[in-house]
Amino acid sequence: MVVSMALLRQSPSFDFLFHFPVERTRCLSPPVAFSRVRCRFPSCKWLSLSSSSSASCSRRLNRFSAKCSIINTEVCHEFVTTDDDIHEDLPTQIEDHSIPLVHLDTNIAVTESLSLLTECTYVDTVLTALPVLSEEEQTVLAATPAHPEGLYVLYASCLVGNLVEQLWNFAWPSAIAMLHPSLLPVAVMGFVTKVAIIIGGPVVGKFMDHSPRVPTYISLNVVQAAAQVLSAGMIIHAYTVPSTSASFLLQPWFFALVFAGAIDRLCGIATGVAIERDWVVLLAGINRPIALAQANAILNRIDLLCEIAGTTIFGILLSKYDPVTCLKFAATLMMGSLPTMTALIWLTNKFSSGVLDRPKCSQSSCASAGHGSDTDSIFDIGMEAIKLGWKEYIQQPVLPASLAYVLLYFNIVLSPGSLMTAFLTQRSVNPSVIGGFSGLCAVMGVAATFLSANLVKRFGILKAGAVGLFFQASLLGVAVAVYCSSSLSQKSPLFFFLSMIVLSRLGHMSYGVVGAQILQTGIPSSKANLIGATEISVASLAESLMLGVAIAANDASHFGFLAVLSLLSVVAATFIFCRLLRNPTDEQRRLFSFDPLSH
Repeated sequence: MVVSMALLRQSPSFDFLFHFPVERTRCLSPPVAFSRVRCRFPSCKWLSLSSSSSASCSRRLNRFSAKCSIINTEVCHEFVTTDDDIHEDLPTQIEDHSIPLVHLDTNIAVTESLSLLTECTYVDTVLTALPVLSEEEQTVLAATPAHPEGLYVLYASCLVGNLVEQLWNFAWPSAIAMLHPSLLPVAVMGFVTKVAIIIGGPVVGKFMDHSPRVPTYISLNVVQAAAQVLSAGMIIHAYTVPSTSASFLLQPWFFALVFAGAIDRLCGIATGVAIERDWVVLLAGINRPIALAQANAILNRIDLLCEIAGTTIFGILLSKYDPVTCLKFAATLMMGSLPTMTALIWLTNKFSSGVLDRPKCSQSSCASAGHGSDTDSIFDIGMEAIKLGWKEYIQQPVLPASLAYVLLYFNIVLSPGSLMTAFLTQRSVNPSVIGGFSGLCAVMGVAATFLSANLVKRFGILKAGAVGLFFQASLLGVAVAVYCSSSLSQKSPLFFFLSMIVLSRLGHMSYGVVGAQILQTGIPSSKANLIGATEISVASLAESLMLGVAIAANDASHFGFLAVLSLLSVVAATFIFCRLLRNPTDEQRRLFSFDPLSH
């Protein structure tokens, strides 16, 4: 049988005998379901009662009742003995006062005593026990990653993966350009890749959000490596089987190359978003803004350095060996780096105490959101994922910061790229000047990764983003004014024009790092991949639209018009972000409440 009792308050010590009458009918009642025992006594006692002490029992019971309330606590029937079982030990005159003997178990952990406190009392006690940190201690805590060992291993994994990816991003267009006299094959592959990102980005993001982090990431690495090796094999096959320029795009191997290239980019986008928007937040700590800013800066630094190293390595190899040998080296490097990356990812999770194993959402919500009905086709599931991605993207609490990031993709002229290179070439600028311009822009990108963490530390997250955008817009405005007011045929105006663009890259890359941190802070981890991949899709769409405008205005005389459009996009991004800074919503204030410098 079970006797139900619960203690809400207790006296400091229970080392005494309880004497209170219990009816026989209550002792013989049917058992009820167990619930958690709220309190355990520090010692086990047997209850006894004699008729000569009934008055004393009543007084003790009154004193006991003043100290504790007894409701709904359960005592297992194994520890309850009726008066029939101990009849021989009790005097016969207690027949009218039959009671059970209750054995109270105390073999439990000390922490169970916390359950005696109400929830509010417990929270108040914990909060009052925490020490108040000084401003210097808060700064040190904000700059200390939550899992530094795991973060360092993640850097090593990104170094290996980015080096291989950047080398291949330079290798395949170089090898194809040596096969075909025009840029059409590279342009076709680039266009198909952007379409694949626009359509498939939300689908891959949703898949990442409803899948375990580490196994999914490793699987995507395997798929990406397989796609890269397949692409290398197709290009090597093209070198061994010559074809005419007219039938180049109609070859079966070219279709396989385009398909593998699209899969490669989708996997690269998915793994990049997972690292930048989810993993680094967990390892650095979402409420540690300086540590998170430093982690973002290091990741961007690794990406830029790998871009320089990858292009340099493959360029040196291509200058000494034939393309087929260089492609075989690249394929071998891809396959050899895969086990290393897998081991580093596993070590990242191990050194971070399994933080990457945390669920992104509740099991029920993941099950309902991650699977459609059995009758849904792949097309319907994909369309539903795209709709969900755009819906979540529009409803995200830091949409202005994301829109500012997307608007920067419209700036395809006042930045180092193919259009600027073509413009300078048509102006008969020395190739060494063009190369120096691109190199200095890369150097400014690396310098911005060091600057961004200091901006966050000095101004806070939101104001640091505004500083980067305002700096970029101001310098690009000066560059456009110089272009419109003077001729770039002279060296002095040309160098001043290019120097303004080079310096503006400091603001551009600073906002790239800080903006990523704002999105990391404002987007929940359960939607980080979906919203991040959708944002990449929107940015690809914006870049495609601006490329379409450039194709329509392809004459060099229209460069000023394109430059003004690029400047307006940066100014619009600055205006949208500053509006967020001046008039934040209640939810945005709550998200950045730990960042007092931004208020």
